[in-house]
Amino acid sequence: MERFYTDEQRQLRDTVRRYTEQAVMPAAAGIDRDDRFPRELYEGLAGLGLFGIGLPEAAGGSDLGTVSTCIAMEEIARASGTLGNAYALPVEAALFLDAHGSDRHKTFIPGILDGSVLPASAATEPDHGSDVAAMRTTAVRDGDDYVINGTKAWVTFGRIADFIMVFAKTDRDAGHRGISCILVEADRPGVVRGKSEELLGMHGLEDCQVIFDQVRVPVANRIGPENQAFKMAMGNFNFSRLMMSSMALGMAQAAMEDALSYARTRRQFGEEIIRFQAVQFMLADMSTDIAAARLLIHHAARLHDAGHPIAKEAAHAKLFTTDMAMKHASNALQIHGGNGYSREYRIERIFRDLRLAQIYEGTNQIQRLIIARQLEKEST
Repeated sequence: MERFYTDEQRQLRDTVRRYTEQAVMPAAAGIDRDDRFPRELYEGLAGLGLFGIGLPEAAGGSDLGTVSTCIAMEEIARASGTLGNAYALPVEAALFLDAHGSDRHKTFIPGILDGSVLPASAATEPDHGSDVAAMRTTAVRDGDDYVINGTKAWVTFGRIADFIMVFAKTDRDAGHRGISCILVEADRPGVVRGKSEELLGMHGLEDCQVIFDQVRVPVANRIGPENQAFKMAMGNFNFSRLMMSSMALGMAQAAMEDALSYARTRRQFGEEIIRFQAVQFMLADMSTDIAAARLLIHHAARLHDAGHPIAKEAAHAKLFTTDMAMKHASNALQIHGGNGYSREYRIERIFRDLRLAQIYEGTNQIQRLIIARQLEKEST
């Protein structure tokens, strides 16, 4: 696969790999154990210029494109699922503000890129996830302001974010056609950080509920046209699904590497277990599926960079990669035997972290619906 990388992409991959192997891998178990946000490592990624690699040069980025962004994500997540997840937030926030924001909104981009300003996005609610149109958070117009009320759940960086892009109903009766996106500075009166989420994996991301109680913000804080945020978000989801696919790919790669290393050193019945056909077949399937996933992701990324619609291709990548990654993390844990169930080995952390990838950015059941609907459109 790497034979098709440009020299620039190979250099990027090698730079990120050096940083993650030297700084991130040794810290990953502690991040998981202590459930703390690794601000210094996050700023290290910013220092390498990684938050803007897909952003146009005019916006402060390096304009290397979606494929390069996916390559970087894979390398980061190979070292830490938490840091991979954290990497997605500034990348996606900067792109969203550049594509849809006003000049005022774009003043946040330099701080996002250098790591000094932490963004968050809030769409999901305690009772509404995939059914975005049923959200209850409202933004009611009052003169030159919106007054926001509601509760958002699973807000990554929610406890530490400097601003939150809030998706709220500006027309309660219009379903998904009545949703707007409003930038809310986190220190505004009425913004309350709620209970922290106690998660199975992906520790250290400061996830929490965020409550908006009569939060007043200027209408100028709205990102894009009123009632058009659902369409904006759906376009963004196609990119973010490639990011999550690449994150799962990196963790699957790490799981295979650990399984291979363990199989070459663990001896049973007088020989290394890599000599056993049952283990060989699991490793062969891992290698095959990981290679296939990388091709799916990079194919969709190239289409995206060329300006083509990628709803089906992004769903293909997200569905296949996250399902195969979960399957092979389980097999890698199985190769470790009882040791795989111990925190002494990182495979149990990879296993826990990966499970989320099948759920967010649209569950894999939703991805199947997207693919089926795209097939139906194409067949008419």
